[in-house]
Amino acid sequence: MSFAKTKHAVEEGDTVIIYVNPQAMYAIQVKPLIATKKGDMVENIFQTAYGALKVQELVGKKFGHKVQFSRGWGYLLHPTPELWTLNLLHRTQILYTPDISLIVMQLDLKAGSIVVESGTGSGSLSHAIIRAIAPTGHLHTFDFHQQRVEIVTKEFIDHGLETFVTAKQRDACKDGFDLEDTADAVFLDLPNPWLAISHAVKALKNSGGRICTFSPCIEQTQKTCEALVAKGFKCIETMECLQREFQVKNITLPDVDDYNFSFSQTTDKDSEGNGKKEGRKFRALLPALQMAGHTGYLTFATWPRQSSVQI
Repeated sequence: MSFAKTKHAVEEGDTVIIYVNPQAMYAIQVKPLIATKKGDMVENIFQTAYGALKVQELVGKKFGHKVQFSRGWGYLLHPTPELWTLNLLHRTQILYTPDISLIVMQLDLKAGSIVVESGTGSGSLSHAIIRAIAPTGHLHTFDFHQQRVEIVTKEFIDHGLETFVTAKQRDACKDGFDLEDTADAVFLDLPNPWLAISHAVKALKNSGGRICTFSPCIEQTQKTCEALVAKGFKCIETMECLQREFQVKNITLPDVDDYNFSFSQTTDKDSEGNGKKEGRKFRALLPALQMAGHTGYLTFATWPRQSSVQI
């Protein structure tokens, strides 16, 4: 239950992250026994490339410390939504931290916010939203797939988040959210988000709110924007969040004469005794030659305050 609050040491029932290297991290629930495929209960022993780990022995250990495997070691990390995103079981395509951070900021989520999300998927964004709105806010999350709802509901309970979230099976495009004048923000990750805009209007508070839709194709985004305009949303804008890495490198540039712009010569000798040109050495910040590509288009809009007086 360590998602709900920060802890210094592991307790039984907690979900923890075992970090071996950037390509090998594991989310483990700390419990003494685990069920086999046949349904038998056996000792909970987690296998890694560096040997076995008796999971129950993690109880009482402090987060951030090393844990010993039979043939190596790793680090015991406190779970966060970012680490959960990197380790959760993918039941659908998920949103990652760059897009999630933009969504949380643009929707102006804070403690006490009431949020509607559709669809839940694997729960990656859900965990980040819950952290942003806790301890007084609430997330209403919907998915049309019943099995996914059941799995994510169990995860919320295992992580100690059940008081902050309500997960339901529902076709939001057809049946709406069964909420009225409730939400500060609505997030839609659906194949046809424009079909759910009218239901989002009903769920948003009359005092105003924000909406965000995620679509991988620009044609979906265009239809969504048309629906937002038709329903009276304001400040409509579409963004694409691309993460670009910069690297620190040592480079050498030719030494140029300030007067005649010719390359200056030095008397230094190379390994064969020949003269060579010597340039100036710099430490430079250069963009990576490769970067993550397109994930999706995020469309944001504001639902204006609704006046009770009709003009």
